[in-house]
This record gives sequence, C-alpha cells and structure tokens, in this order.
Amino acid sequence: MKRAERLVAIIQALMAKPNMLIPLPVLAERFGAAKSTISEDLLAVKESLAVSGLGRLETVPGAAGGVRYIPVITQEDAQNFLVDLANKLGTKDRILTGGFLYMTDILYDPSVLRPLGLVFAGAFRNRRPEVVVTIETKGIPLALYTAEALGVPMIIIRHGNKVTEGSAVSINYVSGSSKRIQTMSLARRALEPGKRVLLIDDFMKAGGTARGMMNLMAEFDADVVGTGVLMESVTPNESKLVENYLAVLRLNELDPSTGVSTVTTVLDLDLV
Repeated sequence: MKRAERLVAIIQALMAKPNMLIPLPVLAERFGAAKSTISEDLLAVKESLAVSGLGRLETVPGAAGGVRYIPVITQEDAQNFLVDLANKLGTKDRILTGGFLYMTDILYDPSVLRPLGLVFAGAFRNRRPEVVVTIETKGIPLALYTAEALGVPMIIIRHGNKVTEGSAVSINYVSGSSKRIQTMSLARRALEPGKRVLLIDDFMKAGGTARGMMNLMAEFDADVVGTGVLMESVTPNESKLVENYLAVLRLNELDPSTGVSTVTTVLDLDLV
C-alpha cells in the first residue's frame, strides 16, 4: 500500500470509530507497517484534519495509549449551517393547521442531524457528559447523533412503562404548553446512579417536558450537566420552566392566518 493510500485508509478507520481509543500496534498490524511509519502517518493525518476542520486527533502516550479521532464542526461551518436551516424552516409551506411548524423531515434527515449532533457535542463536550438522555419520539435521532459525536451511550425516557424493560421509575409532570398532567418513565437498569447526563430534545415551548426530565434524573441521583434543544418558541409574557439551556434555533413568530413564520439562530455558540 502506497503512503497516500494508507493515509486515506487510516482516516477512514479513525472516522469509523469516533472517540474510540485505537492502539498504535493495531493500526500497524492492520496496514502492515512499522509503528514508526504509522506514527509519521498520524502526524500527517492530524495536520490534514486541522486544516480541513473535520475534527482533531488526540494521542494518548504509554503502553495502554493510542490515538483517538474527535469529530468537530468549526464555528463558521456551524453558524452557516444553522442559518441555512433556519431559512429552510421559516418558509410558508411548513405552517400547519393549528399553529404548528412541520419539522419531521428535518428531524429524520442524517445530512441535517449529523452536523446538529456535532454542534451540540461541541457546545457540551467540556462538561464531560457520560450519557445523553432524551424522551420519545422525535428527539431520538438528534440525541443519537449527539451521543455518537460525544462517544457516549444514549438513553430514551418513555411516556409509559414498557414491560420488556423491567421495573421502572415513573413521575408525573405538567406539560408547559398544554398544562396537562402526563407521565414519563425510565427503566431502573437504563441509568446507573450518579452519571453525568446531557438532556437533548427537539422542541421547547414552556419547558415542562425538560423540567420533568430533570426531575426524573434526580430520582437516579444523576448530575444534569446541560440541556440542549433544537428549537425554542418565543411566547410573549411566558417564562420557561427551566434555565441555562441551549436552543440553537428560535421560533420568533408563527401566524397561520398570514402565513408568516420567523426562525432565527443563536449567534453566540461556543464550540470545542
């Protein structure tokens, strides 16, 4: 294998296992090269990733060390992506009867979810979450891509107890938008006590669901290190039930009678 071919193959191998530590001898054996040769190749890969903005390479020294690929998105790419997404969501044909905004196609599109996952991962990586938690159903894909970008597992809170998941912890919460009492449940085996948790959801109106998720995490003695939401609605004279959350998009106006909807993006993202 020529060096150029080997470099491409190494990049593919690293990107296929983001956030996973790969020992140097494993790469040397896989590509039939000396460890010193692989080390030189990794330096070139590290420089290439830094220039392209596709991520970064972390090296862990020692006998148990190796190399780890960290997927990232640059500040500029993230902002441009979110602006385009806001423009796409702010079109007249997305307004539904009853004053709702159609987002389902966005929430199940990998080309949209992958950069969104990188945005949330970059925003919360320094808080060292150990697990990403969401509630069914539309927030699941976004949470999964965020978990992949962080290299941690994802857990799904259910609206009702599933017999196939064993005993569960259930709480009642008041939906901030409908003001109705609802129930959310999480299997006892799903989350170990004391974990550092990142909450991810697709939409926030008043914040009742997010507050319920926080209360449920308290039942597991979990430490909620952050809350990320794709979009929040701005409702006059109505405060959110949660604080210190990140919403990357904001629904400022939605008027079915005039067909006017205004979606903007957060301009102060701090990504690592």
